[in-house]
Amino acid sequence: MDLSAKTYVITGATSGIGMAAAEALVRAGAGVIGVGRSAERCRAAEAHLRGLALANNVRYVVADLSLQADIHRLGEQIKEMLSSDGTTALDGLVNNAGVFTYWLTLTPDGVETQWAVNHLAPFLLTWELLPLLKAAPFGRVVTVSSGSHYGARLNWADPQLRRRYNGLQAYGNTKLANVLFSLALNHHLGTDSTVRAFAADPGLVKTDIGMKGTPALVRWIWQIRRSGGTSSDVPARSIVFLLTDPSLHTASQVYWKDSLPKQASREALDVQSAARLWELSEKMCGIKE
Repeated sequence: MDLSAKTYVITGATSGIGMAAAEALVRAGAGVIGVGRSAERCRAAEAHLRGLALANNVRYVVADLSLQADIHRLGEQIKEMLSSDGTTALDGLVNNAGVFTYWLTLTPDGVETQWAVNHLAPFLLTWELLPLLKAAPFGRVVTVSSGSHYGARLNWADPQLRRRYNGLQAYGNTKLANVLFSLALNHHLGTDSTVRAFAADPGLVKTDIGMKGTPALVRWIWQIRRSGGTSSDVPARSIVFLLTDPSLHTASQVYWKDSLPKQASREALDVQSAARLWELSEKMCGIKE
C-alpha cells in the first residue's frame, strides 16, 4: 500500500491506538499530522515516527480538545500546514482522542468533560476540516466509538447527565454519540459526497483510559479488565482500512469492527436522533451553516 500522496490527521496520537495508526500510515508513506495535549509527548511521538522510515512528512500540533477555542486554532494550524505543502486537501481525519471521568467535571467552556472531548471535539474539528476533506479525491472521517454504546440512550433533557452524573453512563452516551454523529454526517453530506464517515469499534484494548483520575477500586477493576485486551495494533489496522480502502466509498454500513461491518444498537442507527444530535451539537459549538 503506497500512501505517499496522502495526508491524515489523528487526534490522541501520542500513544495507544492513535500512535499505532500513525505508525502504520507513516510506514505506508503517508503524511501524518498528529494531535496531542502534551507538548513533551508530541515532540517524542514526532521524533519516533520520523525515525521509522526517515519520514519527513510527520508533524504534531499541541491542542486541548476540551476547549473549543483550541479546536478552532487547531483547525487553522492544520489549514496553514497543508497550505505550506501547496495543497488544500486532507485525505482523512481520525477522531481518536477520548477521556473517561469518574466524577462530574466541567471544562472552562462549562461543558461536561467527557461530552466535550469525546463528542463535541470530533464534531467541531470535523466541521473545521470539512472543506479540506471535500477537496481530496476521497475524504474519510473515522471516529473511534466503542461497544460501550450498546445499552446507552441519550437523555435529551440532560444529555450531559449534569443533574445525576454517572461516569460510566456518560462514557457510553458519548460513544453512542460517536455513531450518531457519523450517521448524521453521511446524511448531511449526501450520497454524492466524496467524503464518507465511519465509526470504529476498537474492541477491548490495553489502554490506560480507566486508570486516570479514578478511585483505587475502579483502577483495580480496569487493570483486571484490560489484561484480557488486545494490543493497539489490532484496532489501528481496522482504522487504516477504513481510511484507505477504496471499496468503502459506497458502503452503507456506518459501524465497523476488525475491518468488518458490525450491527450497531438500534439507538445508534436512529436517524431522527442523529439529526437531533447534529442540531444540538451545532448549538453547543456556536456554529450554524
